[in-house]
Amino acid sequence: MYKKTITLALQGGGSHGAFTWGVLDRLLEDERIEIEGISGASAGAMNAVVMAYGLAVGGRDGGRQALRTFWESVSHRAPFSVVSDMLKGRRGLATKSALPAGVKPLLSLTRYFSPYQLNPFDINPLRDILARQVDFDLLRTRSWPRLFIATTQVSTGTLKLFRNKQLTIDVLLASACLPLLHRAVEINGEAYWDGGLTSNPPLFPLVHKCAARDMMVVLLHPEPRLKVPKTADEIWHRLAEMGFSSTFFTEVQALMLAQREAKRGWIAFGKLERRLRNLNLHVVESQALMSQLNRHSKLNAQPAFIHGLFDEGRARASDWLDQNFRKLGVRSSFRPATLFG
Repeated sequence: MYKKTITLALQGGGSHGAFTWGVLDRLLEDERIEIEGISGASAGAMNAVVMAYGLAVGGRDGGRQALRTFWESVSHRAPFSVVSDMLKGRRGLATKSALPAGVKPLLSLTRYFSPYQLNPFDINPLRDILARQVDFDLLRTRSWPRLFIATTQVSTGTLKLFRNKQLTIDVLLASACLPLLHRAVEINGEAYWDGGLTSNPPLFPLVHKCAARDMMVVLLHPEPRLKVPKTADEIWHRLAEMGFSSTFFTEVQALMLAQREAKRGWIAFGKLERRLRNLNLHVVESQALMSQLNRHSKLNAQPAFIHGLFDEGRARASDWLDQNFRKLGVRSSFRPATLFG
């Protein structure tokens, strides 16, 4: 069987990361696909590390089972569960999320009180889930797939990437540390916040440190918003969206510009120039769906919602493989107009 090697860039987005679980489950099921490297921020980092550990101990089936175990644990131990209105829609997935009693008051409190006041004991159920399911000592001895986990250094506001040999449970929790909900995670004397603030997800490490010609990005952000936000809640919501998606747009535009410049020359002398010339970019997403989910749904960890996102992710990955597998190693399937208009 002729196999094609790819790298993966996994975006963060709270419980919407269950969509990425579905995508990864479908990719692991396809033995024609090999994964060389994975970058991720926040929920994308969780998916990357959990899958890498599963691959290390049980191959493809181990990777699929590790992801399933993780997300099912999240759905039963989530700190905040949003009550969803299960509407008729594609594959039965809820497309709206109502605010449950308790969640809206909590989110309102985060505007006036810090997590150091609201959560003085720094309770985080994810720590227990990860400690139980991932052997970080073992993971640090593995170099395949290559991992690039994004965090944001609080003191400088800059991106800090952690690789395989540096992985700890604190690194992963730092990558998913929302400043308004969790205390900063300290690693070697430095405080870190959510990696999505500075790179969501990181692309350039997959260009510089990997050899695969094809990069697949799994996106969780919604399609462009045509309606101008006017209420305080709508404005706050849009600002939060922009903060976690603008870094991706900036990085992909820079990557496309660098690739265009590399292709202008007759001869590619440098290693990076040759790499950029041969790089193909692919995107798996569900923009229409994500645009219907409000920001509070990122805290929705109810099993029905999680599994609905999983089903949607598998379906979109299957569609992508049916339509674009032959393009791997040949050309990009990503069309910039789909994201940039």
